[in-house]
Amino acid sequence: MQIRKTLRNRLLAGVAFALILAGAPAQAYATSKEIIELQTQVQQLLDMVQRLQSTLDTRFGVMQHLAEQTADDANRVTATVNALQKQLNAQTDAAGGKLDTVSGQVQSLNDSVDELKSRMAKLDKSIQDMQAQAQNTQAPPQQSAAASDGAQPAGAAPMGNQAPPLKETFQAGVRDYNAAKFEVATGEFQDVLHYYPLDDLAGSAQFYLGEIAYRQQNYADAVKSYNAVIEGFPGSSKAPAAQLRKGLSLLLINKKDAGVHELRLLIQRHPQTPEAQQARTKLNSLGVRIVGK
Repeated sequence: MQIRKTLRNRLLAGVAFALILAGAPAQAYATSKEIIELQTQVQQLLDMVQRLQSTLDTRFGVMQHLAEQTADDANRVTATVNALQKQLNAQTDAAGGKLDTVSGQVQSLNDSVDELKSRMAKLDKSIQDMQAQAQNTQAPPQQSAAASDGAQPAGAAPMGNQAPPLKETFQAGVRDYNAAKFEVATGEFQDVLHYYPLDDLAGSAQFYLGEIAYRQQNYADAVKSYNAVIEGFPGSSKAPAAQLRKGLSLLLINKKDAGVHELRLLIQRHPQTPEAQQARTKLNSLGVRIVGK
């Protein structure tokens, strides 16, 4: 474009100079042959300028048309790429949503199965306890007579093997745990589990056994204790904390997939608990996507 303007300006300057010469006062030789030839050359120059102007205009128009066409093609390509990107994003989101839905349904089914197993285990334990009580009450007459004489029947449990008080034993275990007397606390929590396996405090005692193993860095044993709380006492107040600790223990023994699964499961089962918030924080620090917030 700049070359075109420069060339046109030079040609117009030449024509203007020629016209000035042509209009100068005629001298004695104004009608000479040289003047006529100069006028002819000036006219030829004007014709050349017009033809050059026409050629430049034509070529400029073609270039402008090509530029517009190229811009249109680029815009169409950009629009097509954007449409494909949106379609791809929509398909990806849809696939992710379906995967999350299926995962949630499968997890809900697993939770139902776990809860059913827990109920069946408690029912079996209750039946076994009832059968044991029935056998103890159906003592033979000879044993009753011997008992009335002060003799102890063969195979009978000694009188000193009575169940310790539940709350006092559990509270003593908590005190010893807080005092880092882990061996003593372990025995007390195990007594609660042994003598009162169906009481709510049994779930808490099982949790503290996991805590003792966790503090002693026996993470594999801790996982077993926490899992016993989750499966055997799903309604316990310690169930969310047990699942959080189980997930953290699995991470500490380099079982990342299992640990992430437990933390996600905690968020799904107990989404509004402080333990679920801790699980979200941990998953975020690991760069793991949280499903079912």
